[in-house]
Formats: sequence, C-alpha cells, structure tokens
Amino acid sequence: MDAIITPSTTSLVNRVKKDNPNYQFVLADDFVWSPTENTIYYAEVARIEALWALVHELAHARLGHIDFQTDIQLVSKEAEAWQFAKLTLGPTYGLVITDTYIEDQLDSYRDWLHQRSLCPTCHQTGLQTQTHHYSCINCGGVWRVNDARRCSLRRYVVA
Repeated sequence: MDAIITPSTTSLVNRVKKDNPNYQFVLADDFVWSPTENTIYYAEVARIEALWALVHELAHARLGHIDFQTDIQLVSKEAEAWQFAKLTLGPTYGLVITDTYIEDQLDSYRDWLHQRSLCPTCHQTGLQTQTHHYSCINCGGVWRVNDARRCSLRRYVVA
C-alpha cells in the first residue's frame, strides 16, 4: 500500500505526539526509539507506511523496550512492537497496519540475523554465544560481528 498521506492524516502525527507527552518526538532521517534519550525519532511522514513506522517506534517505547543481549531478542522485540502497533496503537489512531508490511519489516531483521550467523570460514549457520560473538558447530570457527543495524555488516574471525 503506497497511499500518499492526506492533510487530515498528517495531523495524526500531532495527535500521536499530544497523546504521548512522556516521550520526545524529534524529526530525523529515520524511525528510531532511543530509550536512553526517551525520544522517538521519526522521518518525514509522506506515506501511510511512515505512520505505521511511527506507531511501531511508539510501541517500543510503550512496551519499555530498553536493550537486548542477543540478536534473537532483538527480532523478538521487533515482532512484539509490530503486534502492539497493529493491535493496540493502530486502532487507536484509525490505522490498519497490514500483515504483509509487518512481515516485510520482520524479514529485514531475519535476513540481518541470518547474515550475522553465517560462519565466515565455512559459510554454515553458527550460534550466538554472547553479545556480538558467534561460533560454528560445523568447523569450530569463532567470529564477532559489528552492530550493523544502521551500517554494513562486518564479521571478524576471532583467533
């Protein structure tokens, strides 16, 4: 759904801000919840998907998502936030967030998780052993990864 936002729909951003005075809302280049700053950063709202992304970030805030220790915990929090956005926040603001859109967003995290877990030596799927570290059950390789949520993925073999 690529519907262009109408002026009446654009006013929903102001309503979301007004309804949630406990959080700061800052116009930025992307949609991000920052628990340390208690701030929801959001990009220009030009399409309905942008409103969906805004309420998704609000869902992270309302659910108290602060941090995660493993990559799978991040994916779980993303899924939880999308469900809260769809089932709780969406109806509040008259938004119908499609399952297709949610799955596309979650697929980007699943793809990210899969790429991080690929052994740089034998290219088999490894297991996360600690934050930013993986090991391969096939060849015994160990590697660390960068954060890579907002930049290119890097995997570094650990001697």
